[in-house]
Amino acid sequence: MSKRGNRWTPFERAATISTVTDESDGQTSSPASSKHVRFVELPSAAMTALLDGDLTRASAEAGVELTEYFVTGRARRLWRLRLGQLAADPASARWIVRAAVAEPGGAVVGHAGFHGPPDEAGIVEIGYSVSPEFRRQGYARAMLAELLRRAAAEPTVRTVRATISPGNAASLATISGFGFAEVGEQWDDEDGLELIFEIPANRRPLQSIA
Repeated sequence: MSKRGNRWTPFERAATISTVTDESDGQTSSPASSKHVRFVELPSAAMTALLDGDLTRASAEAGVELTEYFVTGRARRLWRLRLGQLAADPASARWIVRAAVAEPGGAVVGHAGFHGPPDEAGIVEIGYSVSPEFRRQGYARAMLAELLRRAAAEPTVRTVRATISPGNAASLATISGFGFAEVGEQWDDEDGLELIFEIPANRRPLQSIA
């Protein structure tokens, strides 16, 4: 995974949370998914409650019913990282992690977002994670498609990046068919060697990120 807001250099080290986890939909032929998701902001109050393990309060702050998947050890590391990011740059709130809600139905199926605003080269890095009970149902691709749509809506975004461990066949399958090209590799202190994939942001007449 790349450092937030910095251009990749070979074997750059960063102690961060994994970009794309191993919960692919197990599809390789087409990026299309029959599933649809909407993103719901996780305000700092919700992430603080999640750090405290208080799902009831976190759900009230977010306005959706969050699950135990949001208070795992890995998830709490993510909330801690993002809270620090928000403290340093409150404007990054519109870019970072959000709850992913299935439509129709309203179930919270995971979380997704960018690692932060685009860097000086116009690059944003994506991250998404699907709750175990919703994996292999098309939600990972639905999240990825929505992230790409949102990136395309932003004139300051030129490139979308994903970083994946070479042995993570599931996540490699998830991004296949979307047009990502492998552009390099790097070393992550937590996840080890990662492959870097990028795709130009697709310019379409879409609304900006809310």
